[in-house]
Amino acid sequence: MAEAGNEGGVRSVQHALDVLEIVAFSAEELGVTQIADRLGMTKGSVHRHLTTLTDRGYLIQNPITTRYAVGPKSRVLARIAPENDLVQLAERPMRDLRDRVGQTVVLSTPTPRGALVLCAQQGTSPIEIGVRPGSELPFHTSAQGKVLLAFARRPFQERVLSREMKRLTDHTIVDVTALEAALAATQRLGYASAPEEALLGINAVASPVFDRDDAAVAAVAIVGSIQFLPARPDPAMVALLKECCEQISRRLGHGGTAQPGRYPR
Repeated sequence: MAEAGNEGGVRSVQHALDVLEIVAFSAEELGVTQIADRLGMTKGSVHRHLTTLTDRGYLIQNPITTRYAVGPKSRVLARIAPENDLVQLAERPMRDLRDRVGQTVVLSTPTPRGALVLCAQQGTSPIEIGVRPGSELPFHTSAQGKVLLAFARRPFQERVLSREMKRLTDHTIVDVTALEAALAATQRLGYASAPEEALLGINAVASPVFDRDDAAVAAVAIVGSIQFLPARPDPAMVALLKECCEQISRRLGHGGTAQPGRYPR
């Protein structure tokens, strides 16, 4: 009998997806030992999942290096994605925002565990902050996560707030009451920041993207050094961020802009 995972899924399926994702989001081919070390799994378990994924065409193995990369079936799935792909629709507004503020601009979408980074427009400032697509940022430590949680429905919020919150720095919010206050402020202001809450010296400011059904389907964040992106962000930069999000929202069919109290909690 398959062993159930913590979130109600089948653990073997979760492990297979972990293996697929770590290979897919890697900038280079990966070997069995690298994957096992990064996932905290045994090499035997990783090898079994790699064999299955390779047999099904989701991964391929380089016959010379014996390392693994994305396979043809994964690429087919990517090609048949809907035409109104969020990443494509967001590309131009995000690039314009990056050019105007000079900092890295990141697009994320919600998952049950946090904010999944879909893509990033790297900044033009002397200090470059790298954000890897495929990274999953916790709700409570990231500006993107707080935005997506603030505009989520109340039952989902309650599930997230009931979990243990890990402290990453001395600035990380781990108190439920304090986090709820931050979410309320985010909904009221239409943006969130996370100064040094995930990593010392780094800040992010994020705002929501809405679809035609008024659902917050993504967040756009400006990410940079605390030197260039202070804890209290420049109002002009926040206005540019909101303008970017509104442009993407309109491309998704949203008819208005975020309004305090409009979205159910």
